[in-house]
Amino acid sequence: MESLCGTDCSRCSMSSDCKGCAETGGQPFGSECVAANCCKGGADSLQKFKEQLMAAFNALGIPDMEPVTELHALKGSFANLAYTLPGGQTAQFWDDDKIYFGNQIHKAGSHRCYGILADGTHLLVSEYGNGGSDAEVVLFKRWR
Repeated sequence: MESLCGTDCSRCSMSSDCKGCAETGGQPFGSECVAANCCKGGADSLQKFKEQLMAAFNALGIPDMEPVTELHALKGSFANLAYTLPGGQTAQFWDDDKIYFGNQIHKAGSHRCYGILADGTHLLVSEYGNGGSDAEVVLFKRWR
């Protein structure tokens, strides 16, 4: 299996379910891969995009969120938590089969974490407990 972004697919626990982004034109699970889309723009475009995303997350000024210094390609189903909305309904924001950029950031002075996730148009910051429990949306917004 061959990736477009240089990821070692053999190290991924989902490699048996994935056809690889090179073979699928950047849609390894049948949906868009943000990293593969970036790679289509040239050799430096992936790193530049990740730097722009990290700067956007860091510019949000969220209290107790440590600086974002690294982003990972994550399958939507891995990070697509269900959030309870003010009216009591639950909602998920992402496509389970799409690949996004994200990370888990420790919340200073707490046992909770911030989860960050982004694609080419949206940023999400959530806060949650162990295993994604009690997830709350901190911020969901358009960017760029």
